[in-house]
Amino acid sequence: MRSRRRPPVVAVTGLHRGENPQPGPAVAASLRRRFPDLRIIGLSYDPLESGQYAAGLDRIDSAYLVPYPHVGHQELLTRLDAIARKDPFDIVIPCLDSEIENYHRLQRDLAKRGIACVLPDAKAMQRRSKENLARLCEDIGVPTPATRASSNLDELLGFAASLGYPAYVKGRFYEARLVHSPLDLRIAFDELMTAWGGPVLVQEVVVGEEYDVVGLGDGKGGLLGSCSIRKMLRTKAGKAFGGVVVADPALDKLVHKVIRALKWNGPFELEFAKSPRRPHRLFEMNPRFPAWVDFPSQLGCNLPACMVERMLDLKPAPLAECAVGQMFVRHCVDIVGNIADLAQMASMGERSAPRSIQSNSR
Repeated sequence: MRSRRRPPVVAVTGLHRGENPQPGPAVAASLRRRFPDLRIIGLSYDPLESGQYAAGLDRIDSAYLVPYPHVGHQELLTRLDAIARKDPFDIVIPCLDSEIENYHRLQRDLAKRGIACVLPDAKAMQRRSKENLARLCEDIGVPTPATRASSNLDELLGFAASLGYPAYVKGRFYEARLVHSPLDLRIAFDELMTAWGGPVLVQEVVVGEEYDVVGLGDGKGGLLGSCSIRKMLRTKAGKAFGGVVVADPALDKLVHKVIRALKWNGPFELEFAKSPRRPHRLFEMNPRFPAWVDFPSQLGCNLPACMVERMLDLKPAPLAECAVGQMFVRHCVDIVGNIADLAQMASMGERSAPRSIQSNSR
């Protein structure tokens, strides 16, 4: 990165913290645990993304609306240039699957502007995509649920019939629907094709426990750090809403196989399912930090801070092993703000420092 006189500024995306929480605020909180005075700006897709109004460690110093990912990378670059002229930043951390492709296309343009963005290479991204993950797992000897990806409804109906119902139907980027009949599958297929485009996936249901692994790859096939949990609570979308740290050598071996094969560079989330008397089966790999990434940060395994330290050519602080049995349970809180901040985001597409909150409590 080019030299600078001012302290570095980091931009993060994915600021919504509702029932289906996004990772941005957890990344911001993790970074402030290592850099308390770090300036963080938010890149938001909607004025009501809750994280942009937070006031704790996960606070966003200023926020800006950016175009939705489907609009394309050139429109995103134009908007980022306008933001950088007003509020310069040095690092961007994309936190949503659907936007990674645009940032991939812009990586060289951002580098020319002195903006760093850690991403895996395009080949690794393609190999771990939902439609190609089963093939990757077969190639490297990692168990995975039976999966078929297609934009042809009849092909998926035939595959689901061979599996037997229920089955999962998944969108290209997001959403998983549990279907119990061909009619359910038809409805889910139409909705997911409309929302995310093809292909749509049909996947075998694995009855048992779910496990989640967050980590940081060094781009050479090695792991800089990771944390493995068993999900104790899940949202309707399958997201971890509560989890406990586990130590499982068999799970660790599978994680290392995947990261070594892909030479993965940057953050990742691996999701496994395990039924009784069967091995862990990998059913998804996400190319970003999960929404629970601040949990291991509180245990001394601060993966977002480690990534930023490497980007800034700083000596990374040691990453601790997360102690087995440590757990988290997420809960909801009310974020208090000023309607003028929302009005500013909606009308101008940006918000500077949040307005002070007046209290009448006694």
